[in-house]
Amino acid sequence: MAILTSLMKLLGVYRIYEWWLYRQVKNGVIPQHVALILDGNRRWARDRGLQPWIGHEHGAKKVEDLLRWCLDLGVPILTLFVFSTENFHRSREEVENLMSIFRRYLDKLLKDENIHRNMVRVKFIGRLDLLPEDISKLAKDIEESTREYSSRWLNVAIAYGGRVEIVDAVKKISVKVAEGLLKPEDIDERILEEHLYTSYLPKPDPDLIIRTSGEERLSGFLLWQSAYSELCFLDVYWPEFRRIDLLRAIRTYQRRERRYGR
Repeated sequence: MAILTSLMKLLGVYRIYEWWLYRQVKNGVIPQHVALILDGNRRWARDRGLQPWIGHEHGAKKVEDLLRWCLDLGVPILTLFVFSTENFHRSREEVENLMSIFRRYLDKLLKDENIHRNMVRVKFIGRLDLLPEDISKLAKDIEESTREYSSRWLNVAIAYGGRVEIVDAVKKISVKVAEGLLKPEDIDERILEEHLYTSYLPKPDPDLIIRTSGEERLSGFLLWQSAYSELCFLDVYWPEFRRIDLLRAIRTYQRRERRYGR
């Protein structure tokens, strides 16, 4: 009984602190583009003696919470790194289970009334041709069903690699040069940006990039776009990510002075 009472007191303090933090963040400058590297699913599962894909399952559920929190805060663009091109090299059993999770959650996303009620445009960035055909089709169906929306964006980086993205952009530019549509001397940063996966976004460069799990690297995520992003590394596995963690990350962003090299 004493333990339960202590727990209830701690929960009450936590809720008060979360409310106070939310008020602070809400009254500050809200980042227009937040990107997240959803890391730590496998380690979360391993610590509990579970198969790695159980961690991915819990991580997928957490994305639903994250989207709701960001909509509430007024973050218009959210980009999630869920599966890299390098992740295909994991064990066949893990990759197959991951694909099963993608199928279920993409099918759920296709029917999600919350997406349409909030007019969220969903886009997938990466080498979708590397995914199973049915998953690639699901992604395209979701994009098609939300293509009329333009005020809020959810971008899912799947079968994605930052170096691959730049290589693909260079290939597209090379084709235009070969066809005489573009002169080599006209190629500049703007031209390259127009050929990146994120060129459709009103703000392709993230203001804030958050990585969970305690690792402090980008792992190829948005290599071009992240040049002046604020980085926040959190020592929490993705399945354990809380609203308070998001609020703290945004508060950290709000306290930084962004000079863009000036």
